Amino acid sequence: MSAPETLLPGTAFAAAPSDALGAKAPVALPDSVDLDAIFADSAVKEVLDKLDRELIGLAPVKARIGDIAALLLVDRAREALGLAGASPSLHMSFTGNPGTGKTTVALRMAEILHRLGYVRKGHMVAVTRDDLVGQYIGHTAPKTKEILKKAMGGVLFIDEAYYLYRPENERDYGQEAIEILLQVMENQRADLVVILAGYKDRMDTFFSSNPGLSSRIAHHIDFPDYGNDELLQIAELMLGDMQYRLSPEARTALAEYVGLRRSQPHFANARSIRNALDRARLRQATRLFAERAIRADRTRLMTLEAEDIRQSRVFTPPLGLNHNEA
Repeated sequence: MSAPETLLPGTAFAAAPSDALGAKAPVALPDSVDLDAIFADSAVKEVLDKLDRELIGLAPVKARIGDIAALLLVDRAREALGLAGASPSLHMSFTGNPGTGKTTVALRMAEILHRLGYVRKGHMVAVTRDDLVGQYIGHTAPKTKEILKKAMGGVLFIDEAYYLYRPENERDYGQEAIEILLQVMENQRADLVVILAGYKDRMDTFFSSNPGLSSRIAHHIDFPDYGNDELLQIAELMLGDMQYRLSPEARTALAEYVGLRRSQPHFANARSIRNALDRARLRQATRLFAERAIRADRTRLMTLEAEDIRQSRVFTPPLGLNHNEA
């Protein structure tokens, strides 16, 4: 009988192919790993850089995403050295007002998770209550399961998640969708990351009413509103992507517009800015068409003038104005 195998303290071994007699020969794991090389090989930096280019401001959000990326990278390094540990919980909550970049960050999070091997596909499926909850008995479970099937291997982003729960309506089927989500979030968390999003106060109420969901959320990230200067930068970034630009006078007018619009109802951060630019482009087109006798060169076609901004009713709002259409 052979003597028992003696392992030296601090020696780590990984599973290896069996020999002819069926015994497994231990293979020594490395003593250290190159974190910088793992980071470079994952190409996660490209995603973080892209996020920085796409979104103005949001420094706390970007820092938190960087922290999560670091956690996942170190987890991979530990795995390479044979260090035991449970896989990190990755379900998240994104809270904030509309137009603060929650969907964009969720997309980039899916990319990071894929590049570090935490999800198979790296895609994102974005849904609301209507995509998950049926209108009659027996309709909700198939709808919810179909969405979950599409999201497997990636990220499921549920916007305004609190609408899943309507305690005032005892015949509502949202609770059935929540129960199915809870099971999948727990049992298949290695193949799906769920991000719940919405207004912070409503999400807080939602989680207090559904402690099972709250206990499964590892990362709560709050998205602040943009400031005036940030919104102006966002506008110029959007225009650049569309090959438009502001004249100096138009930039001054837009800065005034931003200050006024932020103080009015239904303001939705970057979303409201995009809507304002779409209407400014419409006014520019109308102006150029009225001046069609003058040849239009690239500069004229690309430039928004102050009048294209100042014609907005935000500058002279009548009583009863719906500011979503200003």
